[in-house]
Amino acid sequence: PVPADLPGDPDPREAGTDDSSRHGGRVRGFPHERGNWATHVYLPCRAEEEFLELLELLLSHARGYVSSLAAMEQFHLSLSQCVVLRYHWIQPFIRSLRERLAPFHRFFCVADQVKVYTNQNKTRTFIGLEVSSGHFQLLELVSEVDRVLEEFDLPKFYKEPSFHISLAWCVGDLSARLQGQCLQELQDIVDGFEDSALLLRVQWEQIHCKSGNKYFSFPLR
Repeated sequence: PVPADLPGDPDPREAGTDDSSRHGGRVRGFPHERGNWATHVYLPCRAEEEFLELLELLLSHARGYVSSLAAMEQFHLSLSQCVVLRYHWIQPFIRSLRERLAPFHRFFCVADQVKVYTNQNKTRTFIGLEVSSGHFQLLELVSEVDRVLEEFDLPKFYKEPSFHISLAWCVGDLSARLQGQCLQELQDIVDGFEDSALLLRVQWEQIHCKSGNKYFSFPLR
């Protein structure tokens, strides 16, 4: 599963009445409450021109099965679920994260396996690229992030995570339409794309944490 809320989702300090039409039909993963800050730890992925060309090819094909698919505006790989922090917890949370993540070095992953996902409450469907190498380093990072979450009595990451970069999304659970033949055709596009092996080898240089409208960065060594 992917987080119910992602970078770019509604600011948790917005007015208490949610209007999903303002957010492309997206629905919050938890009720809004003033003073609660939706928080998410992730690895940001910079989209090069060739990556966007591949994305456009995948979207053009997938829209033959689900016409409402939209490209993600930003790309990332999650290291936590979307959790709720009280405002006065934010700085202690960030300090603890910074300490835990300080020893980690930059590393590479290969994300080249097309997968279909839904969020936990089945209100959104995603097409993503799952990591096929670099899993061990990601699990080490998640372990440290989980320790920080435990300090604040917050839910840890999934027990057997499918690390991936989400590419496109739509409202509702339309995963059945994208599985099977569509999924295989999308994988064929990725495998046949020029220099895909190099293009989908991602170097992670920093970790980000988004809490409400605040962004924090933790450079890897």
